[in-house]
Amino acid sequence: MAVPETKYRSDYRAPEFLIETVDLTFILDDVATRVINTMQVIPQGVNAPLVLDGQGLELMQVKLDGRELSANDYVVTAHSLIIAKVPATPFQLHLETQINPSANKALEGLYQSGDAFCSQCEAEGFRRITYYLDRPDVLAEFKTTLVANQQRYPHLLSNGNCIAQGVNEDGTHWVTWHDPFPKPAYLFAVVAGDFECLDDHYVTASGRVVQLKFFVEKGQRDRAHYALESLKNAMRWDEQRFGLEYDLDIYMVVAVDFFNMGAMENKGLNVFNSRYVLADQTTATDQDFMNVEAVIGHEYFHNWTGNRVTCRDWFQLSLKEGLTVFREQEFSADMGSRAVHRIQAIQTMRTQQFNEDASPMAHPIRPDKVIEMNNFYTVTVYEKGAEVVRMLHTLLGEERFQQGLRLYFERHDGQAVTCDDFIAAMATANQVDLTQFERWYSQAGTPQVTIASHYSAATQQLRIDFSQQTPATPGQPHKEPLHIPVLMSFYTPTGEPIAIVHPLLKLHESGSLLFELTGAEQQLVINHLPCQPVVAVLENFSAPVRVREHSSFADKLVLLAHAQQEVTRWEAAQSIYQTLILDAVAQQQPVVLAEPVIVAFQQVAQADIDPALKALTLTPPSLAELTEHYATEIPLVALQQAHEQLKQQLANGLAHIFAAVWQQRKQQPYAATAEAIALRRWQHTALEYLALRTPEEYSGEVADYYYQADNMTAQHHALQLAVHLGLSCKDELLQAFERQWQHEPLVLDKWFAIQASQPKGNVVAVVNQLQQHPGFNRDNPNRQYALMATFGRNLLQFHQPDGAGYRLLSDMICYLNDHNPQVAARLITPLMQWRRFDQQRQQQMQNELLRLQQLPQLAPDLIEKINQTLVATE
Repeated sequence: MAVPETKYRSDYRAPEFLIETVDLTFILDDVATRVINTMQVIPQGVNAPLVLDGQGLELMQVKLDGRELSANDYVVTAHSLIIAKVPATPFQLHLETQINPSANKALEGLYQSGDAFCSQCEAEGFRRITYYLDRPDVLAEFKTTLVANQQRYPHLLSNGNCIAQGVNEDGTHWVTWHDPFPKPAYLFAVVAGDFECLDDHYVTASGRVVQLKFFVEKGQRDRAHYALESLKNAMRWDEQRFGLEYDLDIYMVVAVDFFNMGAMENKGLNVFNSRYVLADQTTATDQDFMNVEAVIGHEYFHNWTGNRVTCRDWFQLSLKEGLTVFREQEFSADMGSRAVHRIQAIQTMRTQQFNEDASPMAHPIRPDKVIEMNNFYTVTVYEKGAEVVRMLHTLLGEERFQQGLRLYFERHDGQAVTCDDFIAAMATANQVDLTQFERWYSQAGTPQVTIASHYSAATQQLRIDFSQQTPATPGQPHKEPLHIPVLMSFYTPTGEPIAIVHPLLKLHESGSLLFELTGAEQQLVINHLPCQPVVAVLENFSAPVRVREHSSFADKLVLLAHAQQEVTRWEAAQSIYQTLILDAVAQQQPVVLAEPVIVAFQQVAQADIDPALKALTLTPPSLAELTEHYATEIPLVALQQAHEQLKQQLANGLAHIFAAVWQQRKQQPYAATAEAIALRRWQHTALEYLALRTPEEYSGEVADYYYQADNMTAQHHALQLAVHLGLSCKDELLQAFERQWQHEPLVLDKWFAIQASQPKGNVVAVVNQLQQHPGFNRDNPNRQYALMATFGRNLLQFHQPDGAGYRLLSDMICYLNDHNPQVAARLITPLMQWRRFDQQRQQQMQNELLRLQQLPQLAPDLIEKINQTLVATE
């Protein structure tokens, strides 16, 4: 097995050639698409050969300034076209290549999604279309002409504005697009197919009319309305919140079923996984609607944070993704419940990103080295990157953050820049020193902040000792202290807020107090406190850190009942649950909820607050969150048992409240509004606890709810309860759901996922059987994620002691290694945690990794992950 070359951020060199304009013509054919590429190349004064990236291409012709080159004038390798002698002045290069889209199962470059042609060029897919300088710091103006059979492909789409179209003598037709904004190749896109189109328009703040077009599979047009409204909301929100307006005459979105990622922000022509566009009440859950809104917003926001200002190199990926995820999160919060969306982001960090930070693939949000760039589209780069941007927002405040962002755009519009440029704009605009803060971009790992409070009744003084320490990660044994914003609030033992005035505490716009932790150890001393206060720390998850604090159980109950910040009340509940479960596991005793705890949660359930917040507060942390408290020897079975005991006691203690919530619900027309979603979430939480408490009694109720449902949220929840709780109606509802939705791929994904995530039974056998189901397509990423990725996250079932789950997953990875390495690399993540389990499971997972490592044609995507996992443990 040849190990691919490692690329280092420190090796960056400016390009020796730039490309001013690109004129592309695609003559589309299933197996032999011709790509004619005419480029204006600008040498940068370096006497060097021209090396163009290319992969899987059949080169037909090369012309330099109109002169055809012979095979002796250039060299073609597996990954490049090298022309040794080129002019020192600008020249025109004309290339003709041929590619086979139908054979492209990796879904990078130009491929077929069903009956349509589709492209995916980020990060390095353009080199699979034509030879080019496929790097993000080469920005060119693109003109693209597509030629195809008019009946099969009536819609021919590319970036920018449509400038010409016509019909050829042979009956084919052509369309030419021009994008006036220079862009890197990763933002290029083409799509050709027979779609239905949903049309609308948007009038920008300056009065420009922008045409909006959603292209979807025939019969799906009505399911794109919510996505269209979400786009208009995002355009309006970006104008109002950030002062950013759209710049082309048209904005197009295409939904396809075969797509490795969620969506792609190609300039003027977004390509989406259909699950983030298609949504109506009968086929999409409430969470699906929220996901559509978020992803539509995310890709639109990239127009400025990613397209107008892009990355110099791929090590800077978080420059665009971290900032855009932050903007997406803020958009979702303003469209719905800010607290609920913040809690979901916190859960993602704790269940996924902290896990990644503790793995052999731990990396900073700006990585220093990489073998396969696709491996760094991670929760660290995206979600932790967003948390780093959020910390800047917390430290600076809204007005100063916007000031920094305006300077960033003024300086760098139309450029490919770095994370350092972003920080420099923030620092200069606000005249602050962010030198220490920049360590967040270079240091990997999750910092641990320890907070200890000491109160003296005699002196009425509170001393809070802070310390921070970031554990060693691969390649980074020593860590420097970080600049950590800590939002805090203070309460009396009876829950009244205490107003604190202190030079080290700044009043934050959220209402909390901001303390800036910059040293390895720091102390905060507060005088004139007549009673020992209850202290809420790291409010709103103000930094992506683990907190170890020595607050009492009584203090947590005070915060649960009285904290002014909604997220703080939820955090208090989670801390209570964790303490009860972890203590029970450590002491090998059953979980016991004392009467004061039951009463506290009864008060939450009966409070006049956001129903979604009630549901979240009365939901204990997942098994995945609980495992984060163990570096090794995770006691999976004991954790699961304690988790079930806790939920049973909540079900018993709040049974009368849950019964009232469920019985008093009213039949109302479905709406995907934040208020309606919140109420359904609370009602479904009540039904879950009722069915958990007395499954025999509620099996019929769950089945009735399923059959009476007029929306997918209700139908999906009923089916999930039946399967996960093992209700007697389970098999009947599974069969009914399959019959009803067998011809709807996105809905059938849910059927696969519910079965792969069930906590009990022989789930390995179930998943194995589902792989033989006629609806399981191994080449469809959505179906793989629904079945195999879901199974990999089913901790208790995936980690069966006999290792059958590991073998089942690695068998599928073997197949995907040859067909879609990107998906294979995503599925392997659970095996990379092997060091955290007992010796028997460790050995079995290691054996599977070694088996994969020996594959004769192991893809670079997997080489990097497997080698790093095994080397890190030698």
